[in-house]
Amino acid sequence: MNARTVRRPAIPRTVWTLGFVSLFMDISSEMIHALMPLFLTGVLGASVALVGMIDGVAEATASISKVFSGYISDRMGRRKPLILLGYGLGAASKPLFALAGGPGPVLGARFIDRIGKGLRGAPRDALVADVTSPQNRGRAYGLRQALDTVGAFLGPLIAIGLMALYSGDMRAVFWWAVLPGAAAVVLVLLGISDAERTQGPKPARAPLRLGDLRALPTGFWAVTAIGMVLTMARFSEAFLVLKANASGLSPLLSPLVLVVMNLFYSAGAYPAGAMADRAGPHRLLFLGLASLIAADLLLGLGQGLLPVFTGIALWGVHMALTQGLLAQLVAQHAPDDLRGSAFGLFNLASGITMLAASVLAGLLWDWAGPAATFLFGAGFTLLAGMLLMLLRSPAMRH
Repeated sequence: MNARTVRRPAIPRTVWTLGFVSLFMDISSEMIHALMPLFLTGVLGASVALVGMIDGVAEATASISKVFSGYISDRMGRRKPLILLGYGLGAASKPLFALAGGPGPVLGARFIDRIGKGLRGAPRDALVADVTSPQNRGRAYGLRQALDTVGAFLGPLIAIGLMALYSGDMRAVFWWAVLPGAAAVVLVLLGISDAERTQGPKPARAPLRLGDLRALPTGFWAVTAIGMVLTMARFSEAFLVLKANASGLSPLLSPLVLVVMNLFYSAGAYPAGAMADRAGPHRLLFLGLASLIAADLLLGLGQGLLPVFTGIALWGVHMALTQGLLAQLVAQHAPDDLRGSAFGLFNLASGITMLAASVLAGLLWDWAGPAATFLFGAGFTLLAGMLLMLLRSPAMRH
């Protein structure tokens, strides 16, 4: 058969369905996330420190949950139950935001939502691998991520339209967010099936074992330290929304913050990964750290919306140049037989650090103002750069 007539296998329907599930849930979540900092401070009267704590707890919960969800789905031999539970919790949390009468219920709703995110993430990605052939897998993951990113754009844009329609009533926007969340759950129920397995469930070892820690090389621990320090510098995106609002952005247009950040993030992530495959990740990581320092300086010291939105765009560039490449470094420095444990430990460390970073950033904001918060981030970014230089030393590479 002529090589030109050979066609790649089609992307399975399950992958398309998972992509649209991600799209609808991202629309739902981002409609709320884009407004939540102003809802907490302007409607519920919360301090910025409390906003940081709520967002930090939420993101830490998601990161820590990811450590265990893939392990549980391996033990069960099925992916769909955890995927359904995860998206179900996410959808069930949405009405709680609209009903919240104080910061406490918001914290509870965010906790439920992020538990759901952590539960569904690893089984969903594993199911993509289960239903696709190795030669088709990159396209499958790319399709699901692309549809997910569409949701990250559409959610804030829909929120802007609804804020205009309802004259700035954030609770009304939160009620509308229930619909795409429910649509995601229906799609999981009707459109997703577990892949058939010839050998059934397999005994799976615990995702993290103390004995494994001694076998991880020094390079892995250096990457984990860099990730933790960088997480201290890259606190919750809620502070970007609050800074833009403090600089004159109308609450009606506050979702534009996440639109701009995600635009630069999504546009740069794939090219950054492709360049790292050719030239290694270190130079791009240094460029990402420089982008974050520039973003922090603009956000901390700039006056007016132009420097603030330039800083937000650079924040997105930084995300594109660091997040995937750190994962590449974890894989590079972890032994093959401990790679799952290494990623679990890295996620655990990053999640706990995100909580500390967001709480500290909020306290600094309340005590000394936005400039102190973002200059604090720039300082930790410089420290991450020093650790990255250490990682490149011959001792660490071996």
